[in-house]
Amino acid sequence: MAKKQFKAESKQLLDLMINSIYTHREIFLREIISNASDAIDKLHYKSITESDVPVAREDFRITVSVDPEERTVIVTDNGIGMTKEDMDANLGVIAHSGSLDFKKTMEDNPDVDIIGQFGVGFYSSFLVSDKVTVISKAYGQDQAWKWQSEGADGYTIKECEKASHGTEVIMHIKPSDDNEDYDDFLESRTLEDLVKKYSDYVRWPIHMMLEKGAMEETGEVDEEGNPKREWVTHLEDAVVNSMVPIWQRSKDDVSNEDCIKFYREKFRDYEDPVSVIRVNAEGAVSYKAMLFVPKNAPYNFYSRDFEPGLQLYSSGVMIMDKCKDLLPECFRFVRGVVDSPDLSLNISREMLQHDRQLTTIRNNLEKKIKNDLLRLLEEDREKYEEFHKSFGLQLKYGIVEDYGMKADLLKDLLLFHSADQDKLVTLKEYIEAMPEGQEKIYYASAESVARAKQLPQTEQLKAKGYDMLCFIDDVDEFMVRTIRNYDEKEFVDIAGGDLGLETEEEKQELDAKEEESKDILEFIKESLGDKVSSVKVSRKLKTHAVCLSTEGDVSLEMEKYFASIPGAPEGPKAQRVLEINAMHPAFESLKATYEVDRDKAADLARIMYAQAVLIAGMPVDDMLDYSELVFKLF
Repeated sequence: MAKKQFKAESKQLLDLMINSIYTHREIFLREIISNASDAIDKLHYKSITESDVPVAREDFRITVSVDPEERTVIVTDNGIGMTKEDMDANLGVIAHSGSLDFKKTMEDNPDVDIIGQFGVGFYSSFLVSDKVTVISKAYGQDQAWKWQSEGADGYTIKECEKASHGTEVIMHIKPSDDNEDYDDFLESRTLEDLVKKYSDYVRWPIHMMLEKGAMEETGEVDEEGNPKREWVTHLEDAVVNSMVPIWQRSKDDVSNEDCIKFYREKFRDYEDPVSVIRVNAEGAVSYKAMLFVPKNAPYNFYSRDFEPGLQLYSSGVMIMDKCKDLLPECFRFVRGVVDSPDLSLNISREMLQHDRQLTTIRNNLEKKIKNDLLRLLEEDREKYEEFHKSFGLQLKYGIVEDYGMKADLLKDLLLFHSADQDKLVTLKEYIEAMPEGQEKIYYASAESVARAKQLPQTEQLKAKGYDMLCFIDDVDEFMVRTIRNYDEKEFVDIAGGDLGLETEEEKQELDAKEEESKDILEFIKESLGDKVSSVKVSRKLKTHAVCLSTEGDVSLEMEKYFASIPGAPEGPKAQRVLEINAMHPAFESLKATYEVDRDKAADLARIMYAQAVLIAGMPVDDMLDYSELVFKLF
């Protein structure tokens, strides 16, 4: 029988289908099963709309079988089947989809859930096959037909025998070579895994003959008269797909415990999630989602190796295992699934097209996640703090990224340690606890809460009865500079410039001290050179002798952060300011020495500066020089 040629630019187009459109060979089984599901959908629709089609829903099935000796994988369905004309139209014309044509006519019918759209899925079989045979008999027809092709050279169609309606796709698997291993697709376990991965929620049962084992009696007895038993294996017909996904079932039918069990099994987490978010959206874009907020961060969460994203399904068929485009980066810790028939996929259904539907879903999920986290914060503070311990850093990164575009979304979700209350508080809670007269949000940055509380600059705040937030993450200062203010209250670094908290009387006294000490302050600055940008009388210190503050946009903690990056070029430096407590005996001693011994006074100035550096948690430039300066005092 003469071969027919494909009706679409033949070899070049089919080569494109096989070699360019699909990136993963294993999806061939997903595509063939999806076609089988569509065929059953068509006959099922016919059976419920036409009284003379006595086909029971429970009789529908898809069967996947493998014959390693013949090197064939076979997918069989008892759906609508195809006539010779159907084969010519659907298999002989690349990129023509009979399912899409059917779907367009049934768009308003809720019982129709056609998967196929593009008419190219069938040709994914050539990713793994060197010959494909399709045997089909249309429902209500007497004659069956066999379609066969070995690729782009064309195909044949001829009459054949088939007992019942439906379609059988026989894929002859390519031989393995040095570059490609195809033998794995001849293993039942591999095919079962592919069904569970991609087609677990196809709504028709998918049957496979699987090897099952059990201990059985042999009919013999041992020396003590006990029956002997041995492990016996046999093949058993089993349904390998779940059919109805948990997220498609109503909330009344699925408990929170059921959802948690699904999460732990699906995402292999030994801990329960802190929250379950269910979404059933209808409208311009219809979709269902089941999202989970984990309790703990994966070991590689804050590394480049971590792959965020939600599992994406279209009508129960998995399209992507980790679709990161459905989540904003700030919520990359969320796990879960999204199932929508409305997303625009590329022709291979392996990638999303970036369109309005995708943006709508992502924006909606973003709001749902934030609202759920706020609910958790208000209703179960202990559980929320567990979550924040794992992912609070990610929320802060989310504020810094994209020039603060997500600041308003995230700022109410943040927790910081309150120095006075000695617990985690939100920014809103900090403001609510502010005493009358306090107009700003004060913070101190350090490597720990304990170090932040010990900073000399805290003395003025304590004297005023003002609380401060302890910033202990590297990103904290970058984050608040992105936010700038909260509830119209400015963030103020206590290690920055003057806090402006002194009374008018204190201000006048300090101004007089600064004028009186003008010469000695200039001398100290000259002694320290470019180590500091200025030396001044402190408005913050009460009992401590010195502290180090900064001018400009770069703080000491920022300087430490940039210096800690391995292999990075030298980062920006803070403009250091040495603040001196003009009431402290150390300063009085320095002034007295300045009058009689300028060299020793210079040494004392350098010691005072080194002390301020150490108090700030910074390294002294030359420890040996500092040690010698100290020993000179003995």
